[in-house]
Amino acid sequence: MRKQVIAGNWKMNGDSGFITELVNGIIKESTDLNNIDIIFIPPAIYASKVIELTVTSNIAVGLQNVYFESKGAYTGETSTEMAKDIGASHILVGHSERRQYYGETNEWVSKKTSCVLNNSLTPIVCLGESLEQRESGKLEEVLGAQLSEGLFHLSADDFSKVIIAYEPVWAIGTGKTASPEQAQEVHAFIRNLIKEKYGDTVSEKIIIQYGGSVNDKNAKELLGQADIDGALVGGASLKVDGFSAILKEANNL
Repeated sequence: MRKQVIAGNWKMNGDSGFITELVNGIIKESTDLNNIDIIFIPPAIYASKVIELTVTSNIAVGLQNVYFESKGAYTGETSTEMAKDIGASHILVGHSERRQYYGETNEWVSKKTSCVLNNSLTPIVCLGESLEQRESGKLEEVLGAQLSEGLFHLSADDFSKVIIAYEPVWAIGTGKTASPEQAQEVHAFIRNLIKEKYGDTVSEKIIIQYGGSVNDKNAKELLGQADIDGALVGGASLKVDGFSAILKEANNL
């Protein structure tokens, strides 16, 4: 049975005081949750602080973005070597906001994923369609391209180390959520594409999270679906009570 992996993507939110209170609050509420993996993904400027605050806990810390070069004249970027140096373990790759606002392509996702894996970090690679793509019947085409162009260059061994996060773009930060049935259907489709490429063993092992307005009210039903292995949580991860409730629902499955 695959383990539930719950990650909180804090995006560009918080300050030092808020983050200290948030982290300490969630740690207090999650001390007995041993059946799940928990990941905090703060703004890069606060990552070292969060790593210090979580050092005695079972919570991992990741970054929201990296570049695919190890060093150089890339103002504003962070390398995987830097992420590893401060103790980060996970990296978000290809989030829809990176694709939408910064023009990140499947080719960039491919390069970044390889770079993350080459530095023994775990990529959380985001896939997802826009509302227009879904309504025009292009969902499978879009997701298929994101997988084939962004990830299917990997060996089976490397691919097995990836976490995938399916996030329908139309459900991110909108309050809209795919129904459990819609989410399960897409997760099963993604897993089947992986099966066709890498076989049963890899497809059954791979973690596929759901993201898109996940909260304490819908988490139980979403996470209870057969092919949903956790959540990439946005806004709800900024609230101690809300995020802790999601963690407890996942732990009890």
